[in-house]
Amino acid sequence: MDTIDLIKKISIIDNELVIDWMDGSNSSLYSFWLRDHCQMPESRNIDNGQRLFSVKDLPSDISIEKVYKDELGNVCVIFQPENHLSVFSQEWLRSNCYDLKSHFEDRSEKIKKLWQKNSFETGIPLINYDSINESDTKLSALSSLRDLGFFVITDVPTIEGQVLKVISKMGYTRETNYGALFEVRTEVNPNNLAYTNMGLGSHTDNPYRDPVPTVQLLHCLESSTEGGDSILVDGFKAASILRDENEENFQTLTSNWINYRFTDSKTDLRSRVPMIELNDNHEIIKVRYNNRSIDTIKVPKDKMRSFYMAYRHWSEVIERDELKIQFKLSEGDLLLFDNTRVMHARTKFSKNGRRHLQGAYTDLDGLYSLLNTLEKRSFNG
Repeated sequence: MDTIDLIKKISIIDNELVIDWMDGSNSSLYSFWLRDHCQMPESRNIDNGQRLFSVKDLPSDISIEKVYKDELGNVCVIFQPENHLSVFSQEWLRSNCYDLKSHFEDRSEKIKKLWQKNSFETGIPLINYDSINESDTKLSALSSLRDLGFFVITDVPTIEGQVLKVISKMGYTRETNYGALFEVRTEVNPNNLAYTNMGLGSHTDNPYRDPVPTVQLLHCLESSTEGGDSILVDGFKAASILRDENEENFQTLTSNWINYRFTDSKTDLRSRVPMIELNDNHEIIKVRYNNRSIDTIKVPKDKMRSFYMAYRHWSEVIERDELKIQFKLSEGDLLLFDNTRVMHARTKFSKNGRRHLQGAYTDLDGLYSLLNTLEKRSFNG
């Protein structure tokens, strides 16, 4: 198959490889960057692609002596003082040139589909358990997790511990002080209000833990009470609304870190984090909110009033009805959601009947790894 020529012209200017692309765009790639990213067998392991050298091993006075295209259209670069040849495909240069391509980012608001109550008029994303082992089904489910932040698996066997088997099909269990799994049902003298029949406001789990468990699963084993509906809120959508309504309040919550804490007779967990976390492009990548677990707030004195103004605004936005989707988990339903993005809540339920859920945690890195592998396999046919 003939190689498609993406490059119109190559040259050297000020110790940079300058590329004039066929589409009219331009790139200037620094000599040190090019040498550091050499793809040759002496620079990269051919099996795993990992570097075989450290940047400190490279001469400090690296320069580009010559550039040319070979007979296959690859770009060849000769570096001095090593007299080292690096060969780059045009496709690699285009995909990786840093002045045209931004950093890979699978966690930020930029690539997500932000949603609210009226976004699911045709229904929430449902996956049938019997097909969960099929690659296409896993790809669809994990795409929903990445894009929307959640999905529901239906007809999961109502067997205790089944939630851990679901995790094993996609990733790895994140064990905490609550154990590999935890029971969500009414208890006497509970160490957490989640284990009562009270309604719970919108929140994320375990903000007092660093790193926080990034994915939560809730498997409904029994559901014969009145009430106890599940509520989900897109925290990224809520944060974007806060930003649109009051930029100063948004910046206050991204720039002031607070302490979360959880204690019981055997545990004392603490973290110091912002309620809304941004990446280097000022995009939302995580939200945290759990008013039950906020420790004493100790922001600087001159910021206390503005902090509480922003904090109250944030707590009001996440409880707006137009942002909430509400549904009842039936026996056999399993809800899986991104705990760094999606806030969950529940309505109060009666003490008559039984409501028993088993919960567990896993992490986005394992699930995203599987998603990336499945997407690559699907793309390659």
